[in-house]
Amino acid sequence: MLYRPTQENVGFLRKVRRALNGLGRSCRCRVCGKSFFRFSKYRGGWQAVSNYLKEVEWTGSDFDRFWCPFCRSHDRERHLFLYFDALGLWDSFRDAAVLHFAPEKHLAARIASCVPALYVKGDLCPSREGVTKMDVTAIPHAEGTFDWVICNHVLEHVPDDSAALRELCRVLKPGGRAVLQTPFAKRLAVTRENEPDVASPAARLEFYGQEDHVRLYGADLFERIRASGLELRMTEHNECLKETDSAACGVNREEPFFLCVKP
Repeated sequence: MLYRPTQENVGFLRKVRRALNGLGRSCRCRVCGKSFFRFSKYRGGWQAVSNYLKEVEWTGSDFDRFWCPFCRSHDRERHLFLYFDALGLWDSFRDAAVLHFAPEKHLAARIASCVPALYVKGDLCPSREGVTKMDVTAIPHAEGTFDWVICNHVLEHVPDDSAALRELCRVLKPGGRAVLQTPFAKRLAVTRENEPDVASPAARLEFYGQEDHVRLYGADLFERIRASGLELRMTEHNECLKETDSAACGVNREEPFFLCVKP
């Protein structure tokens, strides 16, 4: 999904609506700090999500509170800001070597402000300056290069996710950490993928959550991560952000924090 960094070139009516929205105080964006009445929905919100995904309790983005109307940060980016705040992780980026796949604009700027010793941003199809073309299944860096890897909602797009997880583990230093957020279904035991009848864009949207998703992870996601050699230390939203009003912050409180460590 292409990231839309600004709304500077929108029409007059939309700017007026945004200005009126900005008079509210019920919601606040952790990224830009602005307050307003409501976040923007993604493609019709939860009402437009397929019945199947609701039945299996698909857990990922909050489609009703997706975009910040001002800075255009999305809920997955805001959630990482909150998790990093609560767990005190920002300082760990200072003087560290960081690899960031599909780098979110605001998160990348915040990490850069921590002055890492090495900050590599990669994407299979880069669309912004400073982002290197890179395949997560064939990372062009030596073993044990990075202290941190951030791969936020990427694995669901990768055909060979096992190869991607092995590569992410390979390039981490011993004791290095990886953030591996990805949507999954709580009531699905086994991941759905490589299904001939879920090949069209419409079918993938219905059963995987988006047209360019290649799978819907089930509960076996956790074992897939561990099989790569990483230790998974999952933190639930309510464990470290229980005082946070998820609706006011525009995040999905059902999405846990996937922090992985290379032994």
